Amino acid sequence: MRLSAQNIAALREAIGSIAPDAAAIRLFGSRLDDDARGGDVDLMIDFDHPVEHPAALSARLSVRASRAIGGRKVDVMLRAPNLTQSAIHRIAQEEGILL
Repeated sequence: MRLSAQNIAALREAIGSIAPDAAAIRLFGSRLDDDARGGDVDLMIDFDHPVEHPAALSARLSVRASRAIGGRKVDVMLRAPNLTQSAIHRIAQEEGILL
């Protein structure tokens, strides 16, 4: 995994400041490949309850997380009972690492 312990802590704090009720934060995608270089940070945030205004929440989480790790691009995907899941959600669930 290509994230430092400091970056992981910063991401947890950033996500928690906006979504303290998040059930889990998963890192997935290219950052899991230790041999790769560059790339954005892909996160899936799980909620046990329905989420209101998911697009706005996702955008806020992405910006806060990006700022927390020095401006690196962070893509945030939400998973909640009221949101449609796609193949990428399944991949993130199966291959992602809990932060």
